[in-house]
Amino acid sequence: MLFTSYGFIAFLCVLFLAYYLVPKKWQWKLLLLASYAFYFFAGWECLIFILVTTLSAYGVAIGMGRVAAKEEAYLSVHRAEMDKETRKQCRAAEKKKRFHILLLGLVFNFGILAVLKYTGFVVFNLNSLFSFGEKGLTIPDLLLPMGISFYTFQTMGYLIDVYRGKTKVERNPARLALFVSFFPQLVQGPISRHSQLAEQLYAPHSFDARGVTYGLWRILWGYFKKLVIADRVLIAMQTLLEEPDQYRGAYVFLLILLYSIQIYADFTGGIDITIGIAEVLGIRLAENFDRPFSSKSTKEYWRRWHITMGTWFTDYVFYPASVCKPMMKLSKWSRCVLGNNVGKRVPVYLATVLTWFLTGLWHGAGWNFIVWGLLNCLVILVSQEMEPLYARFRGRFPKLTSSWGYGKFMAVRTFLLMGLIRSLDCYRDVGTTFRLWGSMLTVWNWDELGRGLFFLGLSAEDFVIVLLGCLAVAIVSSLSAKGSVRERLYDRPVLSWVLCGGLFVAILLFGAYGIGYDASQFIYNQF
Repeated sequence: MLFTSYGFIAFLCVLFLAYYLVPKKWQWKLLLLASYAFYFFAGWECLIFILVTTLSAYGVAIGMGRVAAKEEAYLSVHRAEMDKETRKQCRAAEKKKRFHILLLGLVFNFGILAVLKYTGFVVFNLNSLFSFGEKGLTIPDLLLPMGISFYTFQTMGYLIDVYRGKTKVERNPARLALFVSFFPQLVQGPISRHSQLAEQLYAPHSFDARGVTYGLWRILWGYFKKLVIADRVLIAMQTLLEEPDQYRGAYVFLLILLYSIQIYADFTGGIDITIGIAEVLGIRLAENFDRPFSSKSTKEYWRRWHITMGTWFTDYVFYPASVCKPMMKLSKWSRCVLGNNVGKRVPVYLATVLTWFLTGLWHGAGWNFIVWGLLNCLVILVSQEMEPLYARFRGRFPKLTSSWGYGKFMAVRTFLLMGLIRSLDCYRDVGTTFRLWGSMLTVWNWDELGRGLFFLGLSAEDFVIVLLGCLAVAIVSSLSAKGSVRERLYDRPVLSWVLCGGLFVAILLFGAYGIGYDASQFIYNQF
């Protein structure tokens, strides 16, 4: 059931109505039923995997909770007769037991994700490296459940937080099932934390006109981005990617611009729909974007783009990897052998490389995604090393570097750099991507580009609609930097109804529809 299908809109209408009609104590149970119904329509086989993840996480969290409770009970009885060192040893033994239980849950669930998502990639590379007969190893055709990366990461985050004592053990399996399967998040996030989301899911919610209105506005805005902008740009993208070697030079630059527009409108549009649905239900989800195209550096860009994914990898991969015992031993050795200045960088750099390698792998089972992650890592590390040089430049030219124009130059530079690296998503093949990057320097066909625009499947009217849509998004983004646009509109009912009516008409008239139309899946469905 796609977010952009008529069936999903009907599903939402029935759910919204029923949610505020049923007794409040039944609201979370209705959400659980709706979430499993949504997932059932994605394929009943998928339900097996999300149930396995839920039940295994429930058992692991209960197991860790029992070990901790047993140790606490033992200490409360024998605390007086134990010295500080003995108590410390007891707590260390208890923590080790909990860690073993946690490790079992992580290996099991990440193992499921790895087998389903990466087996084909591994077999393909084995066939490329070694000769296994004439045909090689058979690449299995495995089911990849919708949103498995998102619900697996969210659930494993819950288990790690239970181990760290940052969230309580959920002892009601049905409630945990709702946290894992809450349907608006299943398609493309955001990746929520149990401590931030759980209580909202289970709490009773009264009808709030302002909250419901805000939610409906945001849903409408998300559909506008998706249907009017992203799905229209998709038509030109498909033409450019059908035979990429025919569209070299200036066309590669055009693809970078178009894909930046498409993925932003597609991804943020989906997130707007997700957050809007939750707001109608009285639930606040974490924001996933904060005007990323205004970023002046790659590091800043990744603090603003897909925020919940970035914080997940930071909290659960980067920090643990950079301070683990083996890394500390390596750092100590590096300081002795390479000097303090280099040695202190070793854990940070290795943890950064690991984090970005896994981030790339999370996005897809392909070398293009791995290279994409490592290129982002390289740019961040090089920028970090050059920071003293940047600081001297800013000190030497304070008026220039503090000017409006210089800030815009930095934002455009970051936008183009991120778009260039992101084109690995499009071409998929690393060699093809690098070859086409090179063509921007060797093939000078900018004069041809102006005539070729209208052979990409879009008319002049289509390009005008895209430009106007992008202008609207840019205006809203600029206004949101000064505070909530929806709050300001809510206090101006006439203006808000005119704008929302115009937005609704624009979706109906200018949405990328056609014969037998069904909106393309959101880009992040594949992850």
